[in-house]
Amino acid sequence: MIVDAWMQHPTRRFLEHDMFESLRRWTGGEVPEGEVPIGATVQAMDGAGVGFGLLTAWHAPREGALISNDEVAGWVRAHPDRFAGMAAVGLDRPMDAVRELRRCVNELGLIGLRMLPWLWEAPPTDRRYYPLYAACVELGVPFCTQVGHTGPLRPSETGRPIPYVDQIALDFPELVIVGGHIGYPWTEEMIAVARKHENVFIDTSAYTTRRLPAELVSYMKTRSGRRKVLFGSNYPMILPARALEGLDELGLDEETRGLYLAGNSRRVFGLRGEPA
Repeated sequence: MIVDAWMQHPTRRFLEHDMFESLRRWTGGEVPEGEVPIGATVQAMDGAGVGFGLLTAWHAPREGALISNDEVAGWVRAHPDRFAGMAAVGLDRPMDAVRELRRCVNELGLIGLRMLPWLWEAPPTDRRYYPLYAACVELGVPFCTQVGHTGPLRPSETGRPIPYVDQIALDFPELVIVGGHIGYPWTEEMIAVARKHENVFIDTSAYTTRRLPAELVSYMKTRSGRRKVLFGSNYPMILPARALEGLDELGLDEETRGLYLAGNSRRVFGLRGEPA
């Protein structure tokens, strides 16, 4: 069963946000009328053979919840065999954010926190994140973030793996960190940080298979690297079927392929009863 480590089931307020204008321009996507039914996301997964997906909430600085934690939890409850949920919280009030994260994990059953530093224009070493890192460790859930440049119309500097992800991993060695979007154009930095720190991982969301950098594919074929890279699509920006096109061309052996498509995500996020 393929696991997609980064998906969004989009609300209309998410799709209409002006920060995604660049993505709409690249993809030719149009905002549909009305809300998108959760069945459309399930159908997109079925078309790619994706059995399970991690749905991400979005919380923006001014607008608040573009995709709320409660909405994500509702979709998970409706399809518990297909989805798990990732929380999002506001960075402007750190203690409120910690309380919301605890509610998401303890009451809603969400299994991780995803924060996008570019959305807040604050690197992940900003002091306001640190109570959240401590809470993630206490709750036993991963912290997921975006690394590399930003497609949306926001500054990219906050996506540098070095010094930011490296410093977090040094300050919180127990924290499980997943860097999504591979880190391009700083892919080598992201690989170096994943090599260095036991609890740092990479997901390939926002990139199709044929666009994966050669250095990342080479890293996936090493003994340690094969356990460090997770498949992700970043749906609806990229359909899972399109993200997976050309998979056979990577030349992965059977074990590495299985870890990349499902095993690493199951282990990192504690899916199906596996310890995180």
